[in-house]
Amino acid sequence: MNRPPDTTTAVRNVVIIGTGVAGLSAAVYTARADLEPLVFEGPEPGGQLTLTTEIENYLGFPEGIGGMELIQNGKEQATAFGAEFTRGTVEDAMLEKRPFEFELSDGSILRTHSLIVASGASARWVGAEGEDELMGYGLSTCATCDGAFHRGDDVLVIGGGDSAMEEALFLAKFADNVTVVHRRDELRASEIMVDRARDHEDIEFRWNTELEAIHGSQEDGIAGATLVSHSNGYPKEKVATGGDVDRETVNVGGVFYAIGHTPNTTFLRDTPVELDDNGYVWTANTDAWATTATAVDGVFAAGDVMDPHYQQAVTAAGMGSMAALDVEDWLESGAPASVEVPDSSVAKAND
Repeated sequence: MNRPPDTTTAVRNVVIIGTGVAGLSAAVYTARADLEPLVFEGPEPGGQLTLTTEIENYLGFPEGIGGMELIQNGKEQATAFGAEFTRGTVEDAMLEKRPFEFELSDGSILRTHSLIVASGASARWVGAEGEDELMGYGLSTCATCDGAFHRGDDVLVIGGGDSAMEEALFLAKFADNVTVVHRRDELRASEIMVDRARDHEDIEFRWNTELEAIHGSQEDGIAGATLVSHSNGYPKEKVATGGDVDRETVNVGGVFYAIGHTPNTTFLRDTPVELDDNGYVWTANTDAWATTATAVDGVFAAGDVMDPHYQQAVTAAGMGSMAALDVEDWLESGAPASVEVPDSSVAKAND
């Protein structure tokens, strides 16, 4: 049940920001521990998984499960254990004093002893015509998630960095042909990744080219795509200024965006929580294992907001449970009266 949180005098045990798989997993665990978590659904409830029509590699669903269904099941499970859900956006986080305070989009103030940041990361889109309609219906931002659906297809990978090369190499296991589309004539990817992709017999490159439109329907999937190219690169800029470009419609059954993700950490930028150069949350390591603890005592992070590498539903769920267990241990140990920011506790594993 969604309802406005009590922002008058109550101090919550734990607040969870985000309702993707990491946030929901944390909500289930903290609710079962009788911590009565308050879970914030932001502007994109459920996160990126809600854009996936079918998930085949999540443990326990041999016939697969829809992304939206998995998220809804997780929310119902957390609610059954006592988690409270509310819609709202955290505009400002005040983590320099105890208890932590958050200013919400309606101007109200929320207070909590501990925090789990599970706000995820948003995949960057290219602005092609048809992408809004076809995301999750042949258009994807995750080859590991959706590549197996494209056995025998010709597919496009949009991007020029390491992630694009990784996506192309993975897709080449299933697709008949993979074409990497890049707006320049030089890749940003590391030399070893470029060599691997270029040496693969089923991977081709379209230089100085961009995706302009995706064709198809939600019923039938992707039926093709329109590419624009210019000898000097950045053809969409040429289109915007009235320049001449070459257009070609290609017959493909899938399109994969691989131009990176933007972690949803804007509300943390002016806080003691440490972020890497790309905005991902840094978390601490002990001598024996990784934890979900951040540089601020009492603040923990889980899922894609601190994981630029794996970005899988199952790993996010695992990290959500880790964050919940870390919070429970931390609260049982006694919340300190003031915030401590130890310089040496943060392992820059996401660098």
